[in-house]
Amino acid sequence: MNAEKTMLRMFLPFMLAMSTAPAIAEVTDKDAWVRGTVPAQTATGAFLTITSTEDAKVVSASSPIAKTAEIHMSMMQDGVNHMHPVEGLALPAGKAVDLKPGGYHLMLMGLSKPVSAGDKVPIVLTVEDKKGKRSNVEVQAQVRPLGQ
Repeated sequence: MNAEKTMLRMFLPFMLAMSTAPAIAEVTDKDAWVRGTVPAQTATGAFLTITSTEDAKVVSASSPIAKTAEIHMSMMQDGVNHMHPVEGLALPAGKAVDLKPGGYHLMLMGLSKPVSAGDKVPIVLTVEDKKGKRSNVEVQAQVRPLGQ
């Protein structure tokens, strides 16, 4: 009996410490959509709102309908809209981050086919937490008509 008590005393602090270890960031998305395309169009944008429970960042994206998916930033400079890829997108803990036209967004390039209003586009976001652990977030984005 004493041996069992000794073992319990040895392992109890360890077990308590493990039970209070921080959880992996939970990342959620909402209002995901993709802009529809016209025949022969090879790229389009994807937009959504992302929220993480812990500080994290989106480090990459992919979609089976595109050869390449990149995180981009659009900005007006001297009256001209400029768009360029970025290395990652910070997700501050508890704050919604909008990917929207005219700001951060996903570019889906090398489309395998046109996308039409009502279609669903699967997108996978790779998210890295502050410890460097990566996880995937699967998103289903609704295609909206080109003019929206």
